[in-house]
Amino acid sequence: MTQNTTARRTIALVTGANRGIGREIAAQLAGLGMTVLLAARDPAHGEEAAAALRSGGADVQALPLDVTDQATVTAAAKQIDGEYGRLDVLVNNAGIAGDPGGQLPREADLDTVRAVFETNVVGVIGVTTAMLPLLLRSAAGRIVNVTSGMGSLTLMADQAGPFAGRPASVAYVPSKTALNALTVQYAKELRPHGVLVNAADPGPCATDFDAATPGFTRTAAQGAAIAVRLATLDAGGPTGGCFGERGPIPW
Repeated sequence: MTQNTTARRTIALVTGANRGIGREIAAQLAGLGMTVLLAARDPAHGEEAAAALRSGGADVQALPLDVTDQATVTAAAKQIDGEYGRLDVLVNNAGIAGDPGGQLPREADLDTVRAVFETNVVGVIGVTTAMLPLLLRSAAGRIVNVTSGMGSLTLMADQAGPFAGRPASVAYVPSKTALNALTVQYAKELRPHGVLVNAADPGPCATDFDAATPGFTRTAAQGAAIAVRLATLDAGGPTGGCFGERGPIPW
């Protein structure tokens, strides 16, 4: 597809989008008429997911991209530049929970911590930095970082709060707190350029990611909806915030 034929279409990139909430975000953005680049670490899985969405009439293209491999990130940015000339929406959805056995503070496994931060924090920096020149060419650039309510220091410190019964974590939870902080920093830098940057908390959903915590009834589609809303904010929308299904989430 050439740049001329996509001049009036919104171009969106969703990382980690071959399954779960990422795939639903891709599907919903495509349903709004966007051209969606479905990024996946495994090219075969990415193409399979993209083909399934295309079968329903969506404009979805698979894009190989491993957020922990900067060479693939650079290659993806170059491909987007060559085919579309810009990027309008970036959804940093790719993330890992890590081995729960190595996350208790008293028995922290440093390899687990490094792996989680490499994907959930460093990977977001790498992808966002690579895509910024393309986003700055957009008339209405939007960045959405998929976070977790567990990254909220306020909620986690509340002994009567929603996460009071969750075990302490030195990897996944702090990685989402760091992602929230990154959201504020990118919003600060990009505010003068009209690029809105926000964090989206999909909440607990019945997906493979939360398979270790049974009993969730919300669907991946419901979890994806908040990210889609933030990806389609009007020019006067918020930036530098964290939002869930019911509105703002405290830092």
